[in-house]
Amino acid sequence: MWSGPRNISTALMRSWGSRADTFVCDEPLYAHYLLATGVGHPGAGEVIARHETDWRKVVRWLTGPVPEGKVVFYQKHMSHHLLPGIDRGWLDRVTHCFLIRNPQEVISSLVKFIPEPRLEDTGLPQQVEIFRRVRRRTGATPPVLDAQDVLKDPRVLLDLLCRNVGLAFDEAMLSWAPGPRETDGVWARHWYAEVERSSGFAPYSPKSEPVPDRLRELYDRCLELYKELYAYRLS
Repeated sequence: MWSGPRNISTALMRSWGSRADTFVCDEPLYAHYLLATGVGHPGAGEVIARHETDWRKVVRWLTGPVPEGKVVFYQKHMSHHLLPGIDRGWLDRVTHCFLIRNPQEVISSLVKFIPEPRLEDTGLPQQVEIFRRVRRRTGATPPVLDAQDVLKDPRVLLDLLCRNVGLAFDEAMLSWAPGPRETDGVWARHWYAEVERSSGFAPYSPKSEPVPDRLRELYDRCLELYKELYAYRLS
């Protein structure tokens, strides 16, 4: 599942982690991303120390046997972690899904953490790159979820997603116990407070914060990419 930042990606990971047949992993390329870019995210040093930084080793794990003898390996990825230096060949060995969010909501939230975000920080160029690659290779359109749709009707959207990847929907995906998980990255204490208090998907609440004027060009570029994916969203 490829998502950009400031989305419902962790809640969606909780949803899939509620299935008895599924093993989930949390942003497996994050440590490599932090080491390679040197960006100053909260707890970056601990993430690099505690998680695998060699993308080749990460990829071998992601494309190997499903851990713990489970049937489904749900991989929560931030698409901007797929840096240019990472070979793309392994992408042909996994099933791809995409989680998108209105760029106005993304940028107005992201700017609180990254005051001057770049296009690649939104993850949208990487999502579109992978999406196009999958369509070229398979001749089929991979499933795209829009966060707003999921929050408005999680049961219907999750059922559509499951059917699109050849799985049966599981009612367990609609709720989970609050609290942390062993499968969460060590960065959870910096980012997951809201999710740890949750027990299911929160109702959709429109965000009215405007995009800062200085980022209007960024917003326009994001909107173009978002619309390309949005046109194929499950509904």
